Amino acid sequence: MHNGFLISLMMQAPYQPATNYWRAFEIEEVVRYGFPSGRGLDVGCGDGHLMGIIFGAVGSRDLVGLDIDPEETAIARARGIYREVLTTPGDHIPFSDREFDFVFSNSVLEHIPNIEEVLREVARVLRPGGRFVFTVPGPDFHASLGTPPSGDRDGYLREVDARCAHLRYWDREQWKRALADAGLAITHCHEYLTEAQVQRWDTLARSTSGMLMRLTGKRKRPIEIQRSLKVRSPKMRLPRFVAARLSAVLQMGNGKANGQHYGCLLIEARTS
Repeated sequence: MHNGFLISLMMQAPYQPATNYWRAFEIEEVVRYGFPSGRGLDVGCGDGHLMGIIFGAVGSRDLVGLDIDPEETAIARARGIYREVLTTPGDHIPFSDREFDFVFSNSVLEHIPNIEEVLREVARVLRPGGRFVFTVPGPDFHASLGTPPSGDRDGYLREVDARCAHLRYWDREQWKRALADAGLAITHCHEYLTEAQVQRWDTLARSTSGMLMRLTGKRKRPIEIQRSLKVRSPKMRLPRFVAARLSAVLQMGNGKANGQHYGCLLIEARTS
């Protein structure tokens, strides 16, 4: 992991250490693979802090942010890194056909019920040869998790899926079919996030968001709990030296790649 990415995430969002740990690996994969250029659309931009870190590594882009959560888009808009930020669902993208050179989406598509409609909209707004680069949890995500403390593996997997709001763990062939139906063809797919890294994330998540959800009777999502505690704010920042110390703690036990499984996929598809 590029330690600077995790430090930047911890500086800006210290209230979500497990998510930051996961996101640091995602940012590293996206930057290593090559972030697209031209005019782009970020589907599921959230509060924009992840994109700000990507821009710090690859340079800024002419990018529009899109998300359904008005509280998140308000923060993203205030950051000033997007040309425009819209509060709208991905199945109704308010742009004309062929307006964008690329579309990017980071750990979003696994949450969307009507994924087919969203993929069609992505294809519609892309220019010929346009790039769609996205990250998602992969088909081996469950297999990458360790043995749960309770011993009830099936129950724990359901708990993780509910906490993360994961609706699917498609493999390359499933994505290939869904993207083809929308008019997109896969040009690249690779795995990332080793079993050791998934299990470290899981340990961190169980002791943070997982514990909070248990204490609240699982009635609220982690983001809702953060808001109720009034910690989810761009004003909530840590000094760099504190974030660096915490980042070192988060990475304890990372270990080397182990096992045969990886938790996530990075995929690129293009229009014809």
